Amino acid sequence: MRGRSDVSGFIARFAGDDRYVVGYLVEEVLAQQPAQIRDFLLRTAVLDRLSGPLCDALTGRHDGDRTLEALESANLFLVPLDDQRRWYRYHHLFADVLRARLLAEMPDLLPVLHQRASSWHERHDLVDDAVRHALSGRDVDRAAHLMELAVPSIRRHRQEVKLLGWLQALPDHAVRRSPVLSVFYGYMLMVSGHIDAVGQRFDDAERALTAGPDASGPPWADTEELRTLPATIAVHRAALAQALGDVAGTAAHARRALELAGSDDHLARGGAAGFLGLAAWAKGDVAGAITTFSEAITSLHAAGNLVDELSSTVVLADLWLIAGRPSRARALCEQAMRVADAHGTAVARAAATLHVGLGELDCEVGDVGAAKRHLEAASLLAETAPMTESLYRWFVLRSRVAAADGDLQGAIALLNQAEDSYRPGFFPDVRPITAMRARIWITQGDLSPADDWATERGLSTADRADYLREFDHLTLVRLLIAQHRARPDPHALEMATSLLSRLHEAARTSAREGSLLEIRMLTAVAQDALGRHAEAVQSLARAWARAPEPEGYVRLFLDEGKPMVEWLRGTEKSPEVGDHVRRVLAHAGQRDHDGADDRHQVRPSTELLSERELQVLRLLDSELTGPEIARDLFVSHNTVRTHTKHIFTKLDVTSRRAAVRRGRERGLL
Repeated sequence: MRGRSDVSGFIARFAGDDRYVVGYLVEEVLAQQPAQIRDFLLRTAVLDRLSGPLCDALTGRHDGDRTLEALESANLFLVPLDDQRRWYRYHHLFADVLRARLLAEMPDLLPVLHQRASSWHERHDLVDDAVRHALSGRDVDRAAHLMELAVPSIRRHRQEVKLLGWLQALPDHAVRRSPVLSVFYGYMLMVSGHIDAVGQRFDDAERALTAGPDASGPPWADTEELRTLPATIAVHRAALAQALGDVAGTAAHARRALELAGSDDHLARGGAAGFLGLAAWAKGDVAGAITTFSEAITSLHAAGNLVDELSSTVVLADLWLIAGRPSRARALCEQAMRVADAHGTAVARAAATLHVGLGELDCEVGDVGAAKRHLEAASLLAETAPMTESLYRWFVLRSRVAAADGDLQGAIALLNQAEDSYRPGFFPDVRPITAMRARIWITQGDLSPADDWATERGLSTADRADYLREFDHLTLVRLLIAQHRARPDPHALEMATSLLSRLHEAARTSAREGSLLEIRMLTAVAQDALGRHAEAVQSLARAWARAPEPEGYVRLFLDEGKPMVEWLRGTEKSPEVGDHVRRVLAHAGQRDHDGADDRHQVRPSTELLSERELQVLRLLDSELTGPEIARDLFVSHNTVRTHTKHIFTKLDVTSRRAAVRRGRERGLL
């Protein structure tokens, strides 16, 4: 660093190819070693982790353990990775130099060393390292074969990010000649939102299956995935049809998958039943969807696919909520969460999704604080297990919480993020995010963009009552009520009540009690807006009286904003609705007491942060990830997550960035 003005920049750029480092390590360290040690160092330089037996596989010798012990004793830039001294790594600067020297002196040996490393890792069931070394050694055929073998485990544990990284590292021709890899590359593209490219990959897989293995390439791995691939392709085609809004196609491909799947192919049967359930949901047949989706979860359980089994429970809970049974939805999610807690990090992704589902139920009953805690828990789990297809729901729930706190602009911004995260191949679009955004505009009186939204969606009060457009139509009714309040138009509002009548009949014949409560509530609001006040109160009373579990729906009313609260206060003395109104207004009163404008004020912590929590908070104010913070503090990642959760609770925040900001406000940083 002598003579340099930008010392911090020099340190940041410091690497193993720096000429000063290279000069020192080559001339003063590497050149001074005996030939046998020097050869050992160069041949094992391709490894990120070293053990005695692994080093023996690369060097062809039998002194790996002794040599590693000698290198550590000599302080030769060797770092132990465990207390038993079984695994080591070279200091990263020293490793850079060794690899550079290996490439310069023995370039032809590089692919051989990587092949040996790949074979050793495969024999010891270390698939990640086996694939990485095969790719580094440019052994494309071997890498593809290993990936085919790994697909069952990756599917079972939902490790899509890993598989996508592998597939992107393969030449495209290697992917296309493997039907298994073609199918799952198509699925990965769907997960990442590239819908247009998905179908071609499924076509590639079917062509390859028809033609058989390419004589110029390696044989396909003889796995259960290959044998059941036709049914798997049909399941994924069902997902693609759903992503494209083709409900009939979704059901047809799902039925085809059931025809192709063997009686023991529980994974394909579970996927097929799941998409049949989602197709029924999209048509509004909630009872049929509940039955079929329950069968899907049973099949996923039989397949041992615990992550999907637990994640799918949230979808089943959605269906029970639409059926008007929030208590059943909660019981399912809580039971699944107990299972997830028992399996720990192995199902972290499913646990995150379950937290969001429970947070949605808490938010609906007015317990916004509990919803925030579930959001925090989901966020912590998602650091190591991304939610991918259900991530958008996390943003939607955050938006609802922000709206409940009175931050409508923040709620809209969060819905924009939800829209960016939405993946259409996994859930029917029964609650379009654009309509959620329009509802917030209506609540805050910003009717012009809401009117533009209705025009863009082509909505009319004369439309047929179709379930996939129910959420849009109920949003349109809200818009017409708000427009009538601003500029009376009784005819438009009468047309809106006519639409509500058709929606009511469609929901009634399908036993969608959750929809019926919302439709009846809006009917009462429209009647009141038309001046039919007594009739409106009677309609509201019938809405609550006919709902199986009316206590499970609080935000449904409060999300309508100030006009709803004022109207409910005017009906509070009515004996038909009094108890229900008071329950809803109790939550509105709490908000009024807190004050919407107080949400950004600094509130004192209920208790001080512990010394360890302060350490974690300081590290949160850095670029370190959760696992890196754990390594820095010499604790487990689970321990860091627990400390972070306590910090969030004590500082009354829901994100890492907010915790850091609040810590600075309180002089903790």
